[in-house]
Amino acid sequence: MADLSTYSLDDLTVDEASRPRSPSVPEATDRHRRQGRQLAAIHRHYLMEMAQIGAVLARIEARDSPPDDLRQIVLSLDMAENFRVFGTLCGRECQVLKFHHDIESADMFPRIEAAGGGMFREVVAKLMSEHEVVHELIVRLGRAADRLAEDPSEENFAQAAATYRKLEEVVRSHFGYEETELEEAIGYYLGTI
Repeated sequence: MADLSTYSLDDLTVDEASRPRSPSVPEATDRHRRQGRQLAAIHRHYLMEMAQIGAVLARIEARDSPPDDLRQIVLSLDMAENFRVFGTLCGRECQVLKFHHDIESADMFPRIEAAGGGMFREVVAKLMSEHEVVHELIVRLGRAADRLAEDPSEENFAQAAATYRKLEEVVRSHFGYEETELEEAIGYYLGTI
């Protein structure tokens, strides 16, 4: 496991260009592919939750005010509530996403790799390394949300917002890769998830 804690936010990426492709599963049928697409349905749920967080973020950002007036606006009941909601939504959604990835890493990926006789080893390794990036971003977002709750300053909000946006970008890319590369394998080797 790599130590990503020293990476800059910009350097926390999933490096799409280095993603290996899954071999096809010639025995997979349309039924298997439909079963494999259940993962996409689960991911859509997470992405809808993330969209809610994004909506709260946009609502907070819609407050166009000079930086000197920010503290007064933040301390108003409405703005303070928006910050609390943002932090709470991030914390809850991040825990659910971490749980989802833990299940994949501990159960689904090893089962696919074993059932496929190792032919998915490179894809599974890449997905696991991407989980590490997502988890580092979750940790950073949690810290940023805590700082924001303690000190609702423009700087702390900007850091939380940037971290959230990076997490959303990485998660969307990761989900797409995982769904595409494992669709047949999930349906054929696991039957369903």
